[in-house]
Amino acid sequence: MDIEQNQAELIDNFVKQASAQKGTALGSVILEATSHPSLFAFSEILAVPTVAELEGTENSVYLKVLQLFAHGTWSDYRSNCSSLPQLVPDQVLKLKQLTVLTLAETNKGIVRGKLDQLRRCFEIQFAAGRDLRPGQLGSMIQTLSNWLGTSDNLLVSIQEKIKWADTMSELDKKHRKEVEARVEEVKKSISVKAEVEFRGLEDIYSEPGGVMDYEEDRSRPKRRRHPRS
Repeated sequence: MDIEQNQAELIDNFVKQASAQKGTALGSVILEATSHPSLFAFSEILAVPTVAELEGTENSVYLKVLQLFAHGTWSDYRSNCSSLPQLVPDQVLKLKQLTVLTLAETNKGIVRGKLDQLRRCFEIQFAAGRDLRPGQLGSMIQTLSNWLGTSDNLLVSIQEKIKWADTMSELDKKHRKEVEARVEEVKKSISVKAEVEFRGLEDIYSEPGGVMDYEEDRSRPKRRRHPRS
């Protein structure tokens, strides 16, 4: 099953469970959600009114656990373990996995990817997203805005290159036409010149006293002259 689809179904299920419980009863729901091997997002559960109502009550520790899994890391738990309940093994594993996801936001490391043996690291190609921390939305919007600006600049650059390529193509076509026209002019010039020269030769051979007549004269016998007495 697709990861996003599986997440959506799990979230919907736990939201329904949390909405039907109050107070101490929410502890078991939160424990199950934070131990589930395929659930990595908890903001929707945090937004359930009965869960939000735990704030400031004797059961607020359950809310803190859920907030830890939504936004915190293993280091956060170690730093505040005295005020939090002891985590079960499945929760420990889940929180460490979530910590890896947090590291994956800024550093290439784990999740789905490929092993780079040369650099001795695992390069991330996919990582499930975590819940946004309070105040993180503004930073994300700024990141997306910067990405959008970069994309716009790239698009303008691509359009300019396409325009330049079109211009060069038109210039090339124009140059080809000019060359072809010049070739045709040269061909016509050569043809006219050859025709003129041919006609000139025709005229020479056909004129009286021309080459043909001269040849004819040479073929006639000459009369002998007698010496004068």
